[in-house]
Amino acid sequence: MTFGSFNIKYQYKKNFAIFGGVNIPRVISGTAKGHNLKSVKGMGTRPTSDRVKESMFNILAGTVAGKRVLDLFAGTGGLGIEALSRGAKTAVFVDKCHSCCETIRENLVHTKLARLAEVMAEDVQAALEKLSRRGHQFDLVFLDPPYGKGLVLKTLASLEKNGLLSESSLLVAEHGRNEDISEAGSFQLIRRETYGNTALSFYRCSGKKSGGVSRE
Repeated sequence: MTFGSFNIKYQYKKNFAIFGGVNIPRVISGTAKGHNLKSVKGMGTRPTSDRVKESMFNILAGTVAGKRVLDLFAGTGGLGIEALSRGAKTAVFVDKCHSCCETIRENLVHTKLARLAEVMAEDVQAALEKLSRRGHQFDLVFLDPPYGKGLVLKTLASLEKNGLLSESSLLVAEHGRNEDISEAGSFQLIRRETYGNTALSFYRCSGKKSGGVSRE
C-alpha cells in the first residue's frame, strides 16, 4: 500500500506499546492532533483502530477540508472528529446508543470541536429521514455498522432514497473483509483496502467523478 504505509504501521505499533498493549483512540492530525478520545465501556463498541483510521484519511488526502460530514453508527465519534480536526466544515454524528452519543459529546468538547457538530441519538434509518426533511446534504459519509448484518447496503440505499448526497459525495464504509458489498445499487465501488479482518470500501454514485481516492 502506498501513502506512507511504513510510517503508519510504525506509529501504530509505537502507540500500542506506549499504552501497554491497549489501543487508545486518538486524533491523528489537524487542530486536535494528539487528543485521546474517550471510549464507551461495556457497550461492545468497536472504535476504528488508529492504523485503519490513519490509512483511511491518507487515502482521502485533500478531500476532507470544507466538507459537510455525516458519521453513521458513530460509536465514539472518532471518524467524524478526525474529519473536523482536518478542516471539515460541519459533522453530524448518528448512533442509537445514548451512552455512545454522550461520549461523542464529551469527545467533541475535549477536542474543542463541539461548535461544528450535531449529535443524534437515534436509529440510523430514522435519523436519515429526519435529516432529509430538514434539507440536509452531505459531501463525505462514514459508515461503521456492526459487521455481517447487511447494514452497509441498506444504509447506502437509504442515503440515496432520502436525497442526502451532493453531486460529489464520497462514502466510506468499514466492514468485515469477508462481506461482499461490491454490488451496491447505483453506487460505484471505486476502491477497497483490507487490514486484517477489517475492510474499507470507498463509493460514489455511478457516473460521478471519483475524486482523489482512485489508485491511478
